[in-house]
Amino acid sequence: MSFKKSEMMLYLIEVLQKYTDENNQLSSREITDLLNDQLGQPAEIAQHTVTRYLKELESYRTFLIESFKEKEGVPIKYFYDGRLFELHELRIMMDAIVSAGVLTKSDKKTIISKIQQLTSQPLAQKLENQVHINEISSSDNAGVKYYIYHIHNAIHEQKVIEFLYGKYDAHKQIIYSNEGKMRRLEPYALHWDNDNYYLIGKNMDGDIRHFRIDRIKEVKVTEETFTKDPYFDATAYTEKLFNMFTGEVKFLKIKFANELINPILDRFGLDANIEPYDEDTFLLRTEAAISAGLISWILKWGSKAKVIDPVDVAEQIKLEAKKTLALYED
Repeated sequence: MSFKKSEMMLYLIEVLQKYTDENNQLSSREITDLLNDQLGQPAEIAQHTVTRYLKELESYRTFLIESFKEKEGVPIKYFYDGRLFELHELRIMMDAIVSAGVLTKSDKKTIISKIQQLTSQPLAQKLENQVHINEISSSDNAGVKYYIYHIHNAIHEQKVIEFLYGKYDAHKQIIYSNEGKMRRLEPYALHWDNDNYYLIGKNMDGDIRHFRIDRIKEVKVTEETFTKDPYFDATAYTEKLFNMFTGEVKFLKIKFANELINPILDRFGLDANIEPYDEDTFLLRTEAAISAGLISWILKWGSKAKVIDPVDVAEQIKLEAKKTLALYED
């Protein structure tokens, strides 16, 4: 069976992309064998033809092929050097997918297999051997990928959406809020936070709300359009929330032990309003939504964090601490 030059070039490019990289180079003989195996026509493609096409591809510089020769008497080797992503970048993407609580285990495997196709087979194998998917961190909501698709389009087209939303009870059954009725929302943004995916938008009462995507069901995009608030800033909205809990926004002053400086900078960034308080502590000033999420976040630092202001927040923390202590008093 004979092939046109254009067909041969495409097959050659496919083999180079699939099997070669900077650490895995192949000679024209090895490439010829792979082509023959792939096409199911052993020995019909001549090595000298492959060599000629390799040199031609190399001269075009539109498909980045590199060639080198270690020393005299050994064959020239070739590899594809035009990949869009570095290996460490692919690893970061794969780790992000693995930790995404919104995705099912099956969806994670599917997406990871697609990411692996962005590099050579030898490097893809190396990546696969280092990735482990935890069943606990995976969603059981198989429809979530379709919900994301519809919500994304609704945001772009500025169309109102309807959906059911709920939380799990002690029997692991989902209980829908809003009396089990469909919610209506003007979708503004999708936001990733602590390995969870959130939908942010304005409800029919004009309030900004957010919802975990994995707890959403039966998304419907309506034909009703809306105009997004031009002053809404999704980043500013989420920065004030702790663990995505909402509440009244107040200015806080919290004293922390010096040993917590790095966790606090991780949470608030290098631009955080921080100053030394005394020899052993520093003071953080910040604006935040007062919520159960914030109280829990402060309490997790135990005696190494103290709210200075406002007083009512300090009292909430005292009350919660007393409740915790009472659980252990027999």
